[in-house]
This record gives sequence, structure tokens and C-alpha cells, in this order.
Amino acid sequence: MSPDSCFRIASLTKVFTCTTLVKTMRDNSIPLGTPVIELLPYLAPDWRADVRLTVEHILGQVSGLRESVDSTALAPLGDGPHALQEAAQLVVGTGNEREPGTRWSYYNGNYILAGAVLAALSGTSYERALEKTLLGPWNLSRTSFDAPCDATTGWDGPTELQLLGYPRSRRPSGGLWSSVPDLLAVGEGLLADRALLDDIRRPRTTPDDPMVYGLGWALGPSGQMYLNGRLPGYRAAMLLVPDKDYVSVVVTNQQHALPATARVLSDMQQSLTNDDLATAIDRFAA
Repeated sequence: MSPDSCFRIASLTKVFTCTTLVKTMRDNSIPLGTPVIELLPYLAPDWRADVRLTVEHILGQVSGLRESVDSTALAPLGDGPHALQEAAQLVVGTGNEREPGTRWSYYNGNYILAGAVLAALSGTSYERALEKTLLGPWNLSRTSFDAPCDATTGWDGPTELQLLGYPRSRRPSGGLWSSVPDLLAVGEGLLADRALLDDIRRPRTTPDDPMVYGLGWALGPSGQMYLNGRLPGYRAAMLLVPDKDYVSVVVTNQQHALPATARVLSDMQQSLTNDDLATAIDRFAA
């Protein structure tokens, strides 16, 4: 491996989706509290979700949507140009289990909707919107949905795993390959844009929720922002301490490495915050 080696980053992809969508909405003077149905009017005929559901709700994992659209339901959609829009149609067609904003629950369907909103606002595909707004301007040259020719192989203990594709319909929630330098650059980009960062790190959860959560990130007791990602053969985790201008990331190609990854990230930040976050990072719901 080298410092530029690429790994699947799984749910760390949500950082890219969230950052790009919040930035796009800000650049177009669209409030985060805008109802999703207003931004995706083509879904109105199949809409069974609460019409008060906003972009802020889906990015903050407080949508209250019925969590019935999983990988099995999405598999028949294939990888065509309309796969993401068809996935979004399935998500809103299942309705709500509870009122938006009342309860935190981690659901990849929220980020399928977020990707569809980003594509609609940008007038292009989700992938092209990400490239145009974030990957290109922030010089993230080793981040892509396509496996690089030197992709790092994933392992399950002593067993080397076959490299599998990632469905286009699920990409906004977990499809990217990336490297440590690119992930650090994303953290540094957020730290450099305090208005964008403040929008993302403001808590959207209630005191009764199982964790404090902003938009795309869990929030620690000293203002830390953290999350992890898990796919077969890979584990990744990332942590920011905004008030200390600090960002760190660990990527691995071993699916049993998350506890050790969480311990490394926690130990690195502990001198700045006096908080032990190893258990919280390991148990994050990605």
C-alpha cells in the first residue's frame, strides 16, 4: 500500500453527498427546510410519505420514513441512467412510520432521496453533480465510483474477497472509492468553510434520541464529528474536531478492523478533548 492507495469507503460516501447537497442548496439560496416533494415534483404521483418531509430531515436521518427499501428491493433496478430516480420513487412510496423530525433512525433510503435531490437541483446525474461541485473543485483526484486499476483488495480475516460492483441506485449512501489524502482534503475543506460546516454540524436530534446527530455526522460531547463505513472486506472511519482545526481518518481492507480503527481515531483526538470515543465510533450505525 501507499499513501494514495484507494479503498471502498462505504458510508463515508454520505459525507460527500451531504456536503455537496448542502453547498448546492446554499449556492442556489434554497433553505434546507424546503420540502423534498417541491424539489422532486416528478415523484408526486407515487408520493406516500409525509409531505412535510424536508431535505434537513433526510440528511439528519430524522425523516420518519418506513425503512422497507433495502438492497433486495433495489436490485431489480439495475444500473441504468434512471436507477437512482426509480429508487427514490420506491423510498417515498412506502410512506412514513412516524412524523418527520421526531425520531432519529439510520436509513440509507434517506440518502437515496438526497442523491435524487442533488441530481434534480443540478440538472444532471448525481455522479456528475458530485464531480462538478465537490470532487473537481476540491481536487479529489483519487475519489470515484469506478474502482481504480490499483484498487486495494478487501479481506475477511485470511480470505481474499472478490471485487464486486456497487449498485447505482445506492451510490449516494455508500458507493465511493477514495484515499486518505482525499478524505483529509474533504475534512480540511469543511474546516475552511465555517458557514457550510456550521450548517452541517448543528444537531438535528432530540434529547430522547440514541445519539446526537447533525447532517451526515454523529456529534461527540466536545463537538467532535465522526462516522464509520462498512462493506465486505473494508472498514473506514473519520473524525473532525472543528474547534481544534483537526481531521483524521483511517481506512482498512479488513472487515474485522473497525474496533481497532475506532481506538486509533479516539486515541489520536483524546489529548485535544479528554473524551474516549472508541466505543461510540465503533458502534455508529453505518
